[in-house]
Amino acid sequence: MDRTASDLVRFVQDRAGGDPVRVGLILGSGLGHLAEAVDGIPIGYEQLPGFPQAGVSGHSPRLTVGQIGGVRVAVLGGRAHYYERGDAAAMRLPLEVVKGLGAESLIVTNAAGSLDPAMPTGSVMAIRDHINFSGMNPLIGEPSEARFVPMTDAYDAGLRAALLTAAQSTGTPCHEGVYAWYSGPSFETPAEIRAIRTLGADAVGMSTVPEIILARFLGLRAAALSAITNMAAGLSDESLGHEHTKRMAPLGAAKIETILRAALPGI
Repeated sequence: MDRTASDLVRFVQDRAGGDPVRVGLILGSGLGHLAEAVDGIPIGYEQLPGFPQAGVSGHSPRLTVGQIGGVRVAVLGGRAHYYERGDAAAMRLPLEVVKGLGAESLIVTNAAGSLDPAMPTGSVMAIRDHINFSGMNPLIGEPSEARFVPMTDAYDAGLRAALLTAAQSTGTPCHEGVYAWYSGPSFETPAEIRAIRTLGADAVGMSTVPEIILARFLGLRAAALSAITNMAAGLSDESLGHEHTKRMAPLGAAKIETILRAALPGI
């Protein structure tokens, strides 16, 4: 952890207390209100030099440190996407700070399009694996040998099992599948969706994969949940767009909050 991250960790601890965080959370488009479930201290990204200013509506650019269900968490209410400035490593400093606050695990959430008719809008999917369809990587330019991160177990089986068990115990339907990262910001074409589907993807989105790679680079266990906000291009007559994503995200967000509240005490 470099000096910038160390300074920010001390700043956050001065504001929110020095007790170690157990779990970090990243909230996706339309899911930022989940930070309100945290009993703790919100710190705007503008107070944290080097943190990205979330340039997409539907995000809440605040780091909130506190308790959910008795578990101390650090919640990143907004993310920077690759498509905003062409920087796949935009979330590296925030994740270094979360790690520096003591987190051992990271749970990422996102809004995604479904490639599976059995997983309609409003569903939730636990990500089992991903396809980096964009080809970009947040570790390009990293000089250390640590850049060669093994990704066989990118999505921790134990964390995913805890999320799925929590979903079952609360009666919350939760699918499981493979997420494909497409760079955006334009939505995919029907041909691209057919290609990704042939490759084995169950859902598609414009985030998460860089953060999972960074999490593994930093030694964090990782898991991810997708809120399905639409059927992917060519699979329905939905009108795709960011406003549609924001309108549909709360359908899955409520389910994700239920799952997280039940799962966190056991993580």
